[in-house]
Amino acid sequence: MVTSGIATATVSGATAAIGSAPTVLTAADLADRAESVSRSAGDRRTSVSAAKASTLSAKAGTAVSGREKISIDNADPRAIARALMPEYGLRVSEFGCLDRIWTQESNWNVHADNPHSSAYGIPQALPGSKMASAGPDWANNAETQIRWGLGYIRDRYGSACNAWGFKAGHGWY
Repeated sequence: MVTSGIATATVSGATAAIGSAPTVLTAADLADRAESVSRSAGDRRTSVSAAKASTLSAKAGTAVSGREKISIDNADPRAIARALMPEYGLRVSEFGCLDRIWTQESNWNVHADNPHSSAYGIPQALPGSKMASAGPDWANNAETQIRWGLGYIRDRYGSACNAWGFKAGHGWY
């Protein structure tokens, strides 16, 4: 929905405005969100509550809940992923499945690079440059990589646990 030139979206009862400033979350917001692409088989390196309306951007916006602000750029990538899962239609209750995938793929390392393929980043996109569709800062930005990876999982598997089930059986996802 677009209101006064600001795009907004409603996720789990919370309205999020889409902007262009860096995304900022409070420590409490990150805690409230807590509740499981690679084609490479080689080496692997290593809810928003209804009461907590925050702002998330499509790229990098500002999340504000009225308390101490923490830049999402400095947040733990796992906390970023939990916060973004609902935006991609993925259930936060399936974070454990996502965590298993990306821990095995990259150990949540934004610069993980598979020497046997061109897989790169947290989701081990193959090639890594595919993540440019999520933002020009794909090579160094955890949020951009996570957004791309969540979209990939949603589009290909429908859920994080479906993706984990496939990976567990095939060694890649």
